[in-house]
Amino acid sequence: MQISGNTILITGGGSGIGRALAEAFHARGNRVIVAGRREAALAEVAAANPGIETAVLDARDAAGIARFAQDIAARFPTLNVLINNAGIMQAEDWRAETVDLDTAEATIATNLLAPIRLSAALLPLLRRQTRATVMMVSSGLAFVPKAQTPTYSATKAAVHGFSEALRHQLRGSHVEVLELAPPYVQTELMGEQQARDPMAMPLADFIAEVMQILETQPEATEILVQRVHPLRFAAEAGRDTYRERFEMLNAPRG
Repeated sequence: MQISGNTILITGGGSGIGRALAEAFHARGNRVIVAGRREAALAEVAAANPGIETAVLDARDAAGIARFAQDIAARFPTLNVLINNAGIMQAEDWRAETVDLDTAEATIATNLLAPIRLSAALLPLLRRQTRATVMMVSSGLAFVPKAQTPTYSATKAAVHGFSEALRHQLRGSHVEVLELAPPYVQTELMGEQQARDPMAMPLADFIAEVMQILETQPEATEILVQRVHPLRFAAEAGRDTYRERFEMLNAPRG
């Protein structure tokens, strides 16, 4: 992926990893559009970074995604990079007598169905460009699940599988498919405590390493900072290593 001279749409761009990616790409001479459900958060990003543009998107609205894609194609006909970053992560208790499926269904709609729908809607535009990129944001938890967030982990595993298959189908075309798999990062994905957690990777460090990989490893299809390698390659390291890392990830924290 070229890291400058693009027109880039980033979902979930109002905060966290999405906003940080938007600012990093904007600083490198790209035209950046941040999309998300919270208009005020998007406006704050644009105000802090003159030139970044905004577009409101409810990732759980299937019909809205189709209309959104039509509007984006009309407003930004040179769009050549789609970063499917929007996501939610919430704890679930499957030990309860009655399991509340609202969280699971909202997570699936946001984390899995939305990027599939948006990619499908924008691929015709991306195919018309000289070069184009679809970047799917998965997670280290796609490879070693966190028991506290089973549906989140499952959706990210599905995103990984979808990315692999889409990359294979689009081989030989002008559209490359990348997967960005973050480790545990200091964002507010699960609340303010995560943003302050010393066990999490500082967001600035994560973005700096991601951009370095994109700049120096143009052939990479998976964007993996060193911090995520123990999760990403747990299965390849063997069953005993996988179980060890699963138990460490899911051990109670004092």
